[in-house]
Amino acid sequence: MEMYENSEKIQRALLVGVDTGEYDAESSMAELYELVESAGAEPVASMMQKRDKPDGATAVGSGRLEEIKEFCLNNEIDFIVFDMELTPTQIRNIETATDTRTIDRTMLILDIFAIRAKTNEGKLQVELAQLRYLLPRLSGKGKEMSRLGGGVGTRGPGETKLETDKRHIRRRIESLKDELEGMKDRRERLRSRRKKDGIITTAIVGYTNAGKSTLMNTLTQAGVLSENKLFATLDPTSRALKLPGGMSVMMIDTVGLVRRLPHHLVEAFKSTLEEAAVADIILNVCDASSEEYKLHLEVTNSLLEELGCKGKPIITVYNKCDLVEAPYDLPKGKDSVCICAKSGIGTEELLRAIEENLPVRLRSYKLLLPFDKASLLAVLRKAGALKTEEYTNEGIVATAIVEEPLWHLVDEYSV
Repeated sequence: MEMYENSEKIQRALLVGVDTGEYDAESSMAELYELVESAGAEPVASMMQKRDKPDGATAVGSGRLEEIKEFCLNNEIDFIVFDMELTPTQIRNIETATDTRTIDRTMLILDIFAIRAKTNEGKLQVELAQLRYLLPRLSGKGKEMSRLGGGVGTRGPGETKLETDKRHIRRRIESLKDELEGMKDRRERLRSRRKKDGIITTAIVGYTNAGKSTLMNTLTQAGVLSENKLFATLDPTSRALKLPGGMSVMMIDTVGLVRRLPHHLVEAFKSTLEEAAVADIILNVCDASSEEYKLHLEVTNSLLEELGCKGKPIITVYNKCDLVEAPYDLPKGKDSVCICAKSGIGTEELLRAIEENLPVRLRSYKLLLPFDKASLLAVLRKAGALKTEEYTNEGIVATAIVEEPLWHLVDEYSV
């Protein structure tokens, strides 16, 4: 991102789409505008061509390609971005015909990932995904490689790594896979420890820019980066959340999803999504003010199913309901909540929904503990169950929300 903040000129992009009728091309193009802006560039204009299928050589027809060339020449366009995945041959032919650097949707998303990754694991995942994607696209680059030093679609591994031969790149890919496998093992040990300690996890998932990080901040004051940009969060963030009943759960924020996200990108970032797969409760957050909120929910639900989350408690969270004219028209159910994460409206109802979906049985206690049983307070405090305590002449008066495994410890002191 700082490439643009520190330079005088923001790169200008022309967006090109091919409408074959397979998906809503206009909506996809609108999202591409947001993606380009998230990459720090300026989307100047877009062109769309209806075809039965993309042209094998240049994606678009020769007439439209000539229009693209003229537009780039007359409007100081720095790069063209196609709203589809291009083959190496198509990229080479388009660049030759238009004399303008060309990238595709996947390269753009990878570029944003490169900007957003903050943790070491996130950076390694970005590099692995980029190298895997670029490996078959290196042949015949020649003079084009000299242009890889800067610009949208070129960040991440960088010029030096991409100029090495394919053998070195394959070695680097294997090295990255080994490093990530080691990190995966550490993450699994951490999850096992959480489970052993009885920590309940709640994962926030959903379409990118739905307000997941804002919700995380509102509920836990986590200070997670929260911007009106796609893929603002790339690395999973975990924070403790205390529920009204006194119990604590671990909240985990995950990377946002996007339509037509190439499968190998999902594979590359499975670690952030695995947090959802092993969570006890899932919050599926969607932007209720979007005309396509139903589609966004479908995208998320299908991926959750792919990750093996079927059967887990999933709470649908309709966010930005303050921007919806008739929020009461939204689908209702015992596992759906309308909120405004920014203002906090509806979050109490959400917390109650989380409590109702907890995988453990809870019981509210008022206790009178003898002084020689004060050690029980430490047990309850560690379990996040202790709400109040007061030392009196008769003993220690305490109130607690206790999980079933601990009931036998406190039953005889209940009053």
